[in-house]
Amino acid sequence: MTIADRSVTTTWEGSLDTGTGTLHGSSSGALDDQVVTWGSRTEAPGGKSSPEELVAAAHSSCFSMALALALDENGTPPRRLEVTSTVSLDEVDEKPTVTTSRIAATAVVDGIDEETFSTVVEAAAALCPISRLLTGAEITVDASLASG
Repeated sequence: MTIADRSVTTTWEGSLDTGTGTLHGSSSGALDDQVVTWGSRTEAPGGKSSPEELVAAAHSSCFSMALALALDENGTPPRRLEVTSTVSLDEVDEKPTVTTSRIAATAVVDGIDEETFSTVVEAAAALCPISRLLTGAEITVDASLASG
């Protein structure tokens, strides 16, 4: 049973080097009108986003939720979590490839020791759906050619 479906549409115009993509139709509306370009992906962002930045946002927010839940279940709810995800785009076999998402987490939690915290972090890593997605997901593509 699906818990939730969320979607975003990207309309791309132009070539890879000079074109732009604009996000719209996002389920929440929060991503609408965000622009992505090849240059913002591989050079300076220039106020535009990139798929890797969007994946990093998904991973850091998901891991934050998973860690908050795991800490709650341990009886030590967090006072504050700061989670950063850094997603890297590298060249692998001469193809751009997302190779890593490095999570850095800082937590303010009362009544927990380092060993227990490490165990809870491991549980959160196993719980985070985006972490699991990044280890290998079924990806389907349904493409059609339109006139115009």
